[in-house]
Amino acid sequence: MRSYLSPFYLFLLMCILFGLLVSLQFGLMTLSFERLGLSADSATLLLFASLLGSLINLPLTSIECLPPEEVILPFHSGLLRITPQPFSGYTLIAVNVGGCLVPLFFCIYLLRHYELTAVSVVLGIAAVSTVSYLFSRPIAGIGIGMPILVAPLTAALVSLLLDGELRAPLAYISGSMGVLFGADLLRLRDIRSMGVPVAAIGGAGTFDGIFLTGIVAVLLT
Repeated sequence: MRSYLSPFYLFLLMCILFGLLVSLQFGLMTLSFERLGLSADSATLLLFASLLGSLINLPLTSIECLPPEEVILPFHSGLLRITPQPFSGYTLIAVNVGGCLVPLFFCIYLLRHYELTAVSVVLGIAAVSTVSYLFSRPIAGIGIGMPILVAPLTAALVSLLLDGELRAPLAYISGSMGVLFGADLLRLRDIRSMGVPVAAIGGAGTFDGIFLTGIVAVLLT
């Protein structure tokens, strides 16, 4: 069937739709950070720090692993996801700056600026960690996989039950740190069976994993 749009206009339409999608994502993220007490400029700065940091993996150690028996390709990729490298028999364990360190430091900032009780923070992180561990699975050749809305929904619900007044910062801390512990740190023992060249704590992109969990959790509160 013949298209009513020329290739140029079809390409232009695709660019516009992509631009709208990116603008929507950035708008929602900025709104989340504003609900956490940040100004628009501070929220934008934090977003770009996370965006650029998502391209940086700080290596920790390297371990010998078995190659995967079968590689399952993901249904979609993140906006900045790097093309997978061939597996050489070793897995580099690293920390992703944008997906792990930036949310970690932001959680410390929230703890210093909001009077959250230690009990609510510990219970929130423990609840999301437990759910993240139960729902996460090692995927050969890919990494750790988990349904994207499970952790944010858990963090939002727990924060509403534990501290309705400070639910936004509690949701972010519970969501981001819960995924860090439950789906990343507690799953380190599964790395040898995944056969991936790099296992980055925090994921390989800003728009998924730990960072996205905290953002969505705040939007749901």
